[in-house]
Amino acid sequence: MMPLMTTKGLSRHFGGLRAVDDVDFALMPGEIRAVIGPNGAGKTTFVSLVCGRIEPTAGMIVFDGSDITNLPAHKRVRLGIAYTFQITSIFANLSAYENVALPVQRTLTDGRSKGQVHAGVTEALERVGLANRAHIPAGQLAYGHQRLLEVAMGLALKPRLLVLDEPTQGLADSEIENFTGLVREIARDATVLIIEHNMPVVMELADRITVFEAGRILAEGTPEAIRANATVQRAYLGGGDD
Repeated sequence: MMPLMTTKGLSRHFGGLRAVDDVDFALMPGEIRAVIGPNGAGKTTFVSLVCGRIEPTAGMIVFDGSDITNLPAHKRVRLGIAYTFQITSIFANLSAYENVALPVQRTLTDGRSKGQVHAGVTEALERVGLANRAHIPAGQLAYGHQRLLEVAMGLALKPRLLVLDEPTQGLADSEIENFTGLVREIARDATVLIIEHNMPVVMELADRITVFEAGRILAEGTPEAIRANATVQRAYLGGGDD
């Protein structure tokens, strides 16, 4: 099986800071891959490069066999890459329903109907557990529910690759349990790349884990291998502040 997405020598420098430094990375179709590491390790910069939020200083990104290194973010969305905190900005004065309707409309053809939009919105809201809050203005939702709304908006794009940046932040324990089930369900149809600091969630969900430190990949492997890796324990798991 060929990787869905790879990077080769991917780098992003901000002056003298090497936020992402010569990263080779491969993501397999249907995988749930977690990216972890201390604050400032380069995690968010890396996924921002993948999604087209920022341009690389050097290196290449290949998605489904095509070089997308210089492709703008909106064209990556059309290829099936959804990034919850970039593509799915919440409009506080619109209802949860209206927020999700916007990306649903992007997935439909010119012949779209109100029925198609409604079905797409309802499905996305039901999947994240927000159907009963559909008509509440997004700005009035609890912070954790706003995070789930962003996930719903990402799902509404019918992505092949869904990138989630700290999705469990602000969720109650019961909501985190439901969220892990949701991610497993999403992975039946899509590949999931998740940045997450909640280590129990990472260890439970991830097929493989990539550990970043100082812009580089420190280690990569199964949750069991990462948990047992002495270098990772020293750098992150044993004494990190996140």
